[in-house]
Amino acid sequence: MPHNLTLILALAVPALAIVALRLNGAMMFLSLCLGSILVQYVGGSTNDLMDLISPKAGSFSKGTVDLVLLLVPAVITGIVTLMSVHGRLRILFNILPALATSSLAVLLAIPLLPPHIAAGLETQSIWRYLSHAESIVVSSGALVSLLALWTQRRSFKEHDKRKH
Repeated sequence: MPHNLTLILALAVPALAIVALRLNGAMMFLSLCLGSILVQYVGGSTNDLMDLISPKAGSFSKGTVDLVLLLVPAVITGIVTLMSVHGRLRILFNILPALATSSLAVLLAIPLLPPHIAAGLETQSIWRYLSHAESIVVSSGALVSLLALWTQRRSFKEHDKRKH
């Protein structure tokens, strides 16, 4: 079990941070989805541009660019939504998208790491469980995130009425 500590921390620390800092877990999950789209559709062009600007950057920089494209939308969303979840029930419900966000982040980030690091992490039993549950993580995370956003719609209307 000690060899799984890295992945346990990679799963637990972001989820705990999202809940403790009252970040909007649903928005964070969807921002990671956006980051994945950026890696898929913009990453190659960005890496080609990096090759033109700095041909000696190497493959480590290409992986770094992809990791930045993946994580920056979620980091910016975290900064923007800092302390935005209010109410005990919403904070408790935010645990579900927080867990989905950290699981998705691990699933998306590990393949982008340098090969020797990724290979070491992918041999761990927790990675095997998580990678087999990939479709469950994505679909349940998307559903929970959408439900969280849909329930916030009412609070936005109430907030607007109080302002006027």
